[in-house]
Amino acid sequence: MPMPKRSQTVPDTMLPVYTAVIAQTDAFCQAHLDAECAVLCRELAAALARKRPSPIVRGQPGIWAAGVISALASVNFWYDRSQTPHTTGTQVCQFFDASSSTVGSKSKQIRTMFKMHPLDPGWTAPSKLDDNPIMWMVEVNGFVVDIRHMPREAQVIAYEKGIIPYIPADQT
Repeated sequence: MPMPKRSQTVPDTMLPVYTAVIAQTDAFCQAHLDAECAVLCRELAAALARKRPSPIVRGQPGIWAAGVISALASVNFWYDRSQTPHTTGTQVCQFFDASSSTVGSKSKQIRTMFKMHPLDPGWTAPSKLDDNPIMWMVEVNGFVVDIRHMPREAQVIAYEKGIIPYIPADQT
């Protein structure tokens, strides 16, 4: 399966609500996470804005923003104190003045909509791709292997097919 391409492009009709959501995700990321997290939040908010019909036209932008952050926190382990960056569910709820059940429900809705799961290669922060074992698992002749341990020729084929983000053998 080729790596999904993420985008921040949204339909013109969705720009006002998208802008309202990302203004809040940006503010949260600036206060508690980092710029890379903010970009990932913008990409997920844009994906929500492109859905037909888009769910973000209903409800409060702040609740959607909290859901976006929580969904990505589940994928990228931002709730784990041993990770950098990290945050807490309490910080998310307090920042957006929302209950944990509301944030959890919105997060679950988003994760279900995009079939997101922990370590999801499509929604892993770029700086964490090297550490994501799922990113490098490829089926070769019916066997699942870590492509990083395969010959360079196999890595080139996987890269050309869009399955992996770069050729590991070429990294120093």
